[in-house]
Amino acid sequence: MRKVFHFILTAALLCGTSLKAEATSAADAVEAFSILPMIRSVSVSPDGKQIAIVRASTKNGDYYIEIRQTKDLTKDPVKLGASKMLVSGVSWLNNEKIAVSFRQILRDGASSYWVGQFAITDADGKGDWLVPFQSKKNIRGYQIIDPLPNDPNEVLVEVDINANYIPDVVRMNVKTGRTKMVLRGNTKRSGGFTPDADGEIRAATGWNASEDTIDIFARKQGDDDWQLVFQNSPSDRSNFDFLGFNDENPNEIWVNANRGQNTTGIYLYNLETKKYSERLFGLENVDVDGVMFDRFGKSLGFTYTTKQPKRYFLDLEMQSLYQGIEALFPGEFVSLSSYSDDYNQIVIRTSSAKNPGTYYLLSYKQTLNKIGDVSPQIKPDMLSEVKYISYKTRDGLKQKAYVTLPTKGKAPYPTVVMPHGGPWARDVNIYDPWTQLLASQGYMVVQPQFRGSTGYGMKHWKDGDKQWGLIMQDDMDDSALYLVKKGLADKNKLGMFGWSYGGYSAFAASMRENNIYQCSIAGAGVSNLDRINSTLNESRFLRELQKPTIEGVSPIDQVEKVNIPILVVHGDIDERVPVIHSREFVDELKRLNKDHKYVELQDADHFSDTLFYDHKKEFYGEMLDWFTNKCGF
Repeated sequence: MRKVFHFILTAALLCGTSLKAEATSAADAVEAFSILPMIRSVSVSPDGKQIAIVRASTKNGDYYIEIRQTKDLTKDPVKLGASKMLVSGVSWLNNEKIAVSFRQILRDGASSYWVGQFAITDADGKGDWLVPFQSKKNIRGYQIIDPLPNDPNEVLVEVDINANYIPDVVRMNVKTGRTKMVLRGNTKRSGGFTPDADGEIRAATGWNASEDTIDIFARKQGDDDWQLVFQNSPSDRSNFDFLGFNDENPNEIWVNANRGQNTTGIYLYNLETKKYSERLFGLENVDVDGVMFDRFGKSLGFTYTTKQPKRYFLDLEMQSLYQGIEALFPGEFVSLSSYSDDYNQIVIRTSSAKNPGTYYLLSYKQTLNKIGDVSPQIKPDMLSEVKYISYKTRDGLKQKAYVTLPTKGKAPYPTVVMPHGGPWARDVNIYDPWTQLLASQGYMVVQPQFRGSTGYGMKHWKDGDKQWGLIMQDDMDDSALYLVKKGLADKNKLGMFGWSYGGYSAFAASMRENNIYQCSIAGAGVSNLDRINSTLNESRFLRELQKPTIEGVSPIDQVEKVNIPILVVHGDIDERVPVIHSREFVDELKRLNKDHKYVELQDADHFSDTLFYDHKKEFYGEMLDWFTNKCGF
């Protein structure tokens, strides 16, 4: 790649012109925001000759795969799909083979749950479908952990091959499905498998029950002996992640860790000397997210997040490429979602508060073709600007929050506090359909990054320990009170809406003394702290770290204190926060004759990925009706 790129752009727009925008009524907004994304993903083959588009066929998604030739995007594509399972994604394994991810609901007696799997087929649509491990009926889940770009006919797959609840790693031939054992998992090392550029598993993680720690291991190239590099315990937890091996020294591994500092930074750990480098990259107020690698494991730079994700480049050619592309899209967040090995075909995704997402193909750094919009039915004039603000809590702590301004009305606005889930997470609001839906109806939305959120340093994270419904809840209230003080929020029109941990917060908000809210909406919320310890975090290792931190207000024990109207929404097959949390809370609301409504979404799991058009239309309609008619907004 040259260090300076000159772009000669031609427009070859594939998705048609936009329609004239109309006024956004509640019904129009619910309809527009309920439609699933028209494009789910776009990726280019390693040689750059083909792109794979996961495209919707209906409002409900019903996704299929288009394979188009990059030299002529207007040519009729190859179309691939399935009749019994839903397509959810696609990835290139080599220049001819693709792995297609599927999902479906399995019903086992009274239980129903979503399951996913993948199958391999030819991108030209002429080959058979290869379903890995089809003959092994006891294997329920598996995932590709490395496509092995230096060996185009094989991939590394993590799978519990013995059905002993301990995952293993196998090398699988993408043409035949034959596998060869690479690493057999055991009770000491049972996850976090990290391969080097040659496909050798040289880092792993395990739960040490005797010492109550997460143990992190690595080994030198070609060595059978594992080194214990780090132990993380619930009593003295810190951030420590292996990110990948150094392409310049195979016995060095990139680490994102605190190493005694408040925020995380990037280090290299040398497996021969057993020593860390100096802090190679870090910031004072936010954690580092990670290291950017290309497909072959070359380190390109570092990433971190302030209002939006940002990049610090080590590779000057990649920096020049990014800067050249970003200049084409002022005001947009630009990501290179996929590119060919020679960078002559690059899939670009742009997004912003006023753009749910648009995909382009940049060919030979000269021709820019628009592939399509993620949600073409959502017009820019339906969307609002998002501000990133600082506010002070009642005890003087400076906190961050996103504020989405309404598209209509004037200050002071009716305002919705929308805490994120997790709570070990943080918001990154480039485009958020929930805040934009509410803003389109005249509501200001604030997303506080309360204590217990991650990404803002160790102290901010740990200050949320054992503060569920207490200091964490105060921080949320203080974000609304700050906006009231500034004349932006109407103190008589405040509400809370949240999902998951945010749903828990909405439960807790409904029973606060001297309540600042007029109503709340609890989505997929935790109501009983005694029930949640085993399911709150996807990683079983992180669950062990998080368990001791979950203390505070348990809403199910204090339903008699509910003093505002509450709408409760939950999916009936939620595996992360089981629906019993809402059902039991609602039973108590009924018993105590509290003002409430309950909506249960059939066949909906916990995450937005399992909320389909009908779910969203029901949920969004109920939400807007609640704020308008029950809350008086």
